[in-house]
Parts: sequence; C-alpha cells; structure tokens
Amino acid sequence: MKLSARNQLQGIVSEVRKGAVTTIVKIDVKHPAVISASITNEAADELGLKVGDQALAIIKASEVIVGK
Repeated sequence: MKLSARNQLQGIVSEVRKGAVTTIVKIDVKHPAVISASITNEAADELGLKVGDQALAIIKASEVIVGK
C-alpha cells in the first residue's frame, strides 16, 4: 500500500473494542507506546482487525488512519 502520509508507525494490535457506532483499535508501537484510534465499525470489519495482527498507525494532520 502506497500512501502520501509520512508518519507511519508499525505495531501489533493489542485491543479491538467494538461500540455501537465506532471501534477503538489500540496498536502497540515500540513499547511502551500505544496509539489509540477511533474508526467506524464498518472499517474495522473490512480490515478484519484482530488482537495480534500487524498494523500501521498512519498519522496525517489530526487524523489517525489504521492500515493492515
């Protein structure tokens, strides 16, 4: 996947917590840092995020985008 965003932090998904509308995804990047992102349930389902998956926290301006 090619992206224009330069702030990409690779890590491991440590938590996927689904709510009524959004899913909170936590990604461990270089312990002890953890990036937390709020994404739509639809996006979480499409990515098939599970604890233990490798993922990217992609930061552009004030947004955190999750990639797998």
